[in-house]
Amino acid sequence: MELSDIQTFAAVARTGGITRAAEELNTVQSNVTQRIKALEAEIGTPLFERHSRGMALTGAGKRLLPYAQRMAALSHEAVLAARDDGEPKGPLSIGSMETTAAVRLPPLLADFHRRFPAVRLSLRTSPTADLVAGVLEGTLDGAFVAGPIAHADLNAASAFREELVLVSARRWASLAELRAGTPESGPTALAFRAGCTYRQRLEQIFVEFGWPSAARFELGTLDGMIGCVAADMGVTLLPRAVVERSAMNGSVTMHTLNPQHARVETLFIQRRAGHQTSALSGFLSCLTKDDEIIAA
Repeated sequence: MELSDIQTFAAVARTGGITRAAEELNTVQSNVTQRIKALEAEIGTPLFERHSRGMALTGAGKRLLPYAQRMAALSHEAVLAARDDGEPKGPLSIGSMETTAAVRLPPLLADFHRRFPAVRLSLRTSPTADLVAGVLEGTLDGAFVAGPIAHADLNAASAFREELVLVSARRWASLAELRAGTPESGPTALAFRAGCTYRQRLEQIFVEFGWPSAARFELGTLDGMIGCVAADMGVTLLPRAVVERSAMNGSVTMHTLNPQHARVETLFIQRRAGHQTSALSGFLSCLTKDDEIIAA
C-alpha cells in the first residue's frame, strides 16, 4: 500500500471530490483519480460512491479513513522529527477559521515572525471540520477552531473567547423588527460552507425562530459575507469583534443573542501523540505569552 495513495485517499475524503483534492495536493485531477483506483484495486472494494455533487465514502472507506489519517500524520511527523535539532526553523502549517484569521491572528503572527524569522509559516483558512481533519492527518501542525472539540487524538487549549451576534442590514433596528418584517420562512441565511461551526449555530437559531425552511446561501469570504448582509441579501452569524473591525460596520446592525447562542470559545488544537516541532513550540510560546490576545 503506497503512502501517496493513502494521502490522496484522505484528501478526497476530506474535500469530498477529485477537483478540490487535486488543488490541495497541488497535482492534476487525473493523478488523483489514478491513485484512488489503484488503492481500490489493491483493497478489492470501492472506497467512494460517485454522485453528481462529488464523492462520499462507502462503508469500507469509512473504516479505512482513521487508519489513513494516522498513517499520513505519522509520516509527516517522522520527517519533521528527523529534521528538528531544537532550533525553530523550517515549515510550520497553521490552520484557522476565516474570522479568527481576520481579527485575532495578525498581531500574533507578526510577533512570531519577529521572534522566529527562520520559520516558514503558512496559514490556511477553512471551516472547523476541515481544520480538525487537517490536524488529524498531519497536513496542519495545529489549528484555531470553534469549540467544543472532543477527540481522543487531539489536545485542545483555549485561545480566544468570542461573542456571536446576528448581523442584518442596517434597516432592521431590532430582532423584533427583523422577525416581523421578513416572510414567514424567514430571511436568507448567509453562511460559509458546510463544516463551519457558526453555520451550524445559525441554523439552530433559525429553527428556534421558526425559520427551518429559510433559504441558504454560501459565501467564501468574510468581506463578501458582510457586504451581502449590508445589501440586505440576508443575515449571518459572526463574532462581534469581526463586525466591529470591518470597514462596513456602519452599514449593518448587530443583534445581541442569549448566552446559549452567543458564547463561543476558539480553541487551538494539535495532535496528542507524536513529535512537537521546535517551530510549533515557538508558536505556542507566542500564543500563551500574549495575555491581551488570550483574554480578548
